[in-house]
Amino acid sequence: MTDKQTVQAYADAWTQSIEAISELVAPLPEGAWNRPTECPGWSVRDVVSHIIAMESELLGDPRPIHTLPRDLRHVVDEFSRHCEVPVDKRRCHTAVEMASELEYTIIRRSRALRSDRYTPTDEVRWPMGPYSRDVPFHQLLRTRVFDVWTHEQDIRRALGRAGDLDSAAAAITRDYLIEMLPRAVAKLAGAPAGTTAVFDVHGEQEFMRTVHVDADGRGRVDGEVLLAPAVALSMDWETFSRLACGRVTAHAADVKVEGDEDLARLILDNFAVTP
Repeated sequence: MTDKQTVQAYADAWTQSIEAISELVAPLPEGAWNRPTECPGWSVRDVVSHIIAMESELLGDPRPIHTLPRDLRHVVDEFSRHCEVPVDKRRCHTAVEMASELEYTIIRRSRALRSDRYTPTDEVRWPMGPYSRDVPFHQLLRTRVFDVWTHEQDIRRALGRAGDLDSAAAAITRDYLIEMLPRAVAKLAGAPAGTTAVFDVHGEQEFMRTVHVDADGRGRVDGEVLLAPAVALSMDWETFSRLACGRVTAHAADVKVEGDEDLARLILDNFAVTP
């Protein structure tokens, strides 16, 4: 695909995923908005609030002025504090207010995406608190697809409404997370030089990739299939995405391990690549 086609594919995937969220939450009774999700400390309401806040900032809306309570255990650093402010601000909003604001935000953001005059490589501001920086437009859209799809799955699991594991946004998320594998193995897990780790993922987004750690401790990923890697990790797509996004612990995840079990545990315990 051309750069413009790629940007359009990201916009279409974002649209499908965020509209799926709107359809999921619009009919919910008040109590269902308070169901806990796997996103630490956040309910369905909180996840929707975060999505609204991120898209609103991209539209240029000012951030709310709000003082957080001191007893929020999941607020552990400046990034989580940045994300929490607009979430906590909306905790008193009703179900109707939440669903209406999400729908209105989707309309505004969709309109903005259709009228954007950015080229795919234009630098735009990514509003992420202490991690804010200028990034290419296509990268920003790709990251929004990943974030929205991940939170769509948070909401689906909280509500018991499985779906969209095979969507276009899921495929974009798969490729995004595959690119993060060297970081997970080499940097976060600190796997020793010479390590080869195979990830065999089945289900809706099937793939097999090998991560190699070189003599300098740097990782790279490719589609090479090794006969005898140091460790091979096999799991389904949903488990892979939940591990990579910090939604499930290694102990609770259904992962088949072949090879060095200590290395496997080291990798799985340090597998979450999202902030």
